[in-house]
Amino acid sequence: MNDATNISGGGGHAAGRGGADLVTRSGFRFCVRPVTDQDEPALAEFFRQVTPDDLRFRFLAAVHEVSHFRLVEMIHVDKERTESFLVTPYDDPDVVIAAAMLAADLSGERAEVAISIRADHKGRGIGWTLLDHLARHAKAKGIRVLEAIESRQNRSAITLEREMGFAAEAIEGDPNVVLLRRQLA
Repeated sequence: MNDATNISGGGGHAAGRGGADLVTRSGFRFCVRPVTDQDEPALAEFFRQVTPDDLRFRFLAAVHEVSHFRLVEMIHVDKERTESFLVTPYDDPDVVIAAAMLAADLSGERAEVAISIRADHKGRGIGWTLLDHLARHAKAKGIRVLEAIESRQNRSAITLEREMGFAAEAIEGDPNVVLLRRQLA
């Protein structure tokens, strides 16, 4: 089932900037758009609002603060193989509530996806809707396989991805993480 719906009609915040205005099954409206050079302060503030566990799940390491260097790496991407996205509430485009990255391999057939959502915005369907949107975006770019590497402790992400058709497999040599893979084409 497609949990994302494009918001039609005028007034969309993200559609004119290469993004999309979406609504979850529960009716929560939000915008997803590519990160720009001007977004570093907003992205830094977003990661200050993310829980320590969610930072660990996103970066697969003990991270207490996302450094300027890492923020720059997330913002200054090639925009062909790697794309970074920000998510804002539809009615408050200055507040970042989620961030995502889609990074394709050199062949452009396989891509990894990573999503972080502020704790105070979880449970609204944002993760499901955003992942669905990113999967459709990846497929439109010709990506055939979408992957996520998750900490085995990140049960909510693993459950969500399995519900969306991802299959889990062990990563040889690292019992702490799991690879989730979904065929798009």
